[in-house]
Amino acid sequence: MAAASWIRLPRATLILLLLALHLSLSLAAQFEGFDSDELPSASAADLASSADDDEELDLEVDLPPPPRISLSTAAPSPPVTTTTAANPNLNPSPTPTPPNPTPSLDFWDEDEFEGIPVPEGAISDESSTPADASPSDPSSEDAAEALPAPPRRPAELIRAFSIEIACVSFLICFLLNYFTGKRQNEAIALAWATKFATRDSIFDKNFSLLGTGDGKDTPLLLKEGQDVFKFYASGRRFCQGMLATMEMRARHDLLSKLVELVFPRKDTITFEVVMNEEAMDHVMVAVARKRVAKAMQKEERDLQKFASVITSAPAGRKWVADELAVVAESKEVAGDMITEAVLDQVLGEKAFEKFGKWFISLHFSDQLAGSYKKVLAFKFVLPDANNMAEMTRLVALVPFYIDLIGRYKLSSHARSKTDAARTKAAQEAFRELQGVRQEALQRKKAEKKKLLEEAEAKLSAEVLRKKEEKERSRQMKKGMPKVKMLRS
Repeated sequence: MAAASWIRLPRATLILLLLALHLSLSLAAQFEGFDSDELPSASAADLASSADDDEELDLEVDLPPPPRISLSTAAPSPPVTTTTAANPNLNPSPTPTPPNPTPSLDFWDEDEFEGIPVPEGAISDESSTPADASPSDPSSEDAAEALPAPPRRPAELIRAFSIEIACVSFLICFLLNYFTGKRQNEAIALAWATKFATRDSIFDKNFSLLGTGDGKDTPLLLKEGQDVFKFYASGRRFCQGMLATMEMRARHDLLSKLVELVFPRKDTITFEVVMNEEAMDHVMVAVARKRVAKAMQKEERDLQKFASVITSAPAGRKWVADELAVVAESKEVAGDMITEAVLDQVLGEKAFEKFGKWFISLHFSDQLAGSYKKVLAFKFVLPDANNMAEMTRLVALVPFYIDLIGRYKLSSHARSKTDAARTKAAQEAFRELQGVRQEALQRKKAEKKKLLEEAEAKLSAEVLRKKEEKERSRQMKKGMPKVKMLRS
């Protein structure tokens, strides 16, 4: 009996140890996020089988290893009841936790449970959803920056840089147009100078000095801009000199060329001949196309004051083409200036049909407003560089009229009329000048009075009082009778 009791004592102890181990595991399942349902179902079965077979155990039986904790998705085991004493720390009426078929890692504590494998499904889910990563993760940003951008198609590049491409294209077109237009204007100016200003040309035969200087290497043309060229000649009787100004189209300016599509322009050349004071009589006449002639009569002050439109030709004379109008001070002057040679060469019906496309106007006046009063002005259209010879007859009018007007003298009847008109114009100009002077004096007095008033307003009361007393005493002395003392 003693031997039997000695053998049964360890078995009871073993049962108590197993029950304590089972209790501790159930408590651990309710600690830090583990439910009792997550415990393996095999542990209760092991305890029941060990209680039934405890009689077969001998002294050499070792303690079984602790049950293996796994995260399987098997069905939860029923709750285990024990007969041990109640633990005061435990809840006497625990609420059953609903089964969780999928293990949750939201409350996983890696420091508490080390060595427990993580389910592969959770790892694959976390790795397969990079969008769940924190947007502030520097590793994800570096990975995004390291990825090469996909190449763009040419159409997308053109659409993205359309403004830059347009600006660069406009700049290239502007530069190309600048240099090509500049060369075209220079070519036209050089073609004109080669035709009419070189050796044995018209101006070389009629003027002794060509160009702006007296040296051999002096250029004939003076370039004042990409579209303005000037030519000067002097050394001829009856005149002080001649200035030719070529005003080209702004071919070098792309915007001006676009404007010229709506408002077209032409290349023009203007000759201005300053006559000597004693070489030009009372001559005032202008010939131009009808529309230009009306504009000249309104704009030019000398034509507005002295001249009128000549509606009919002098008796027994041929006259200018129908497209032209003549504005002159008298019909006699107009008939003397428009000679038969001029009609046959340029201004007649037949000649104007051929050469009229290059003619704009001519204007002779001894009362021109400006620094010079006696001036001959010619304005023509410049042809292109290849057709420069077509304006030879027009250029020949310049020396022809210099000699004609230099020798011309008015008749006594016409001169009496022109003298009366000029005397009246001089009196009107004098009255206008006097009126301007009076206005200037009144303006000056008003400004002086205003300054005095402003100065008096700044003076103090004491100074004003003294000034008033002084003025009063002066007025009293002025009003007293003057007494002369006589010595005996």
